[in-house]
Amino acid sequence: MGVETDRLIIRSYVEEDLEALATILGDARTMAFWPRPFSRDEVVSWLYRNIERREHSHYGRRAVILKASGTLIGDAGIVRAELYGEERDDLGYILHHDSWGQGYATEAARALVAHAFQAHGFTTLFANMAHNHRASQRVAERIGMRRVAEYPNPRNRRILTFLYQLDRG
Repeated sequence: MGVETDRLIIRSYVEEDLEALATILGDARTMAFWPRPFSRDEVVSWLYRNIERREHSHYGRRAVILKASGTLIGDAGIVRAELYGEERDDLGYILHHDSWGQGYATEAARALVAHAFQAHGFTTLFANMAHNHRASQRVAERIGMRRVAEYPNPRNRRILTFLYQLDRG
């Protein structure tokens, strides 16, 4: 099952997504706010972990596909993660740098939030990003999230991280 917007299809990963996903997650510019770009083995693990998650729960990262071309341009979804010392429902999005600045991340995030609240009964979602990742912060703010905390992120080189929250309205 997928989520669709005017321009995007957000669907569960399939094995055939590996090469495109490796291009995205292995790209230094795209992954500049992560600890480092992913190795091939890390991409394989990411892909299969998220295929497994989707088979057994409503959690998991998904492929973000352009409807017009069928091209995989990114990754987005909701996972359980330790954020600011607690297990929380974490909304995340990664788009290949070639797709930045076109509103795709906001479109995908907004659709995933609506789906999580309406179809799965989530009441609160969080997102975290590096303090200097202004584009990601703008996405969170555009979809109605508010910054609720700052902390040194042990999962990302202990860099200052902003935690955003959105409560079901």
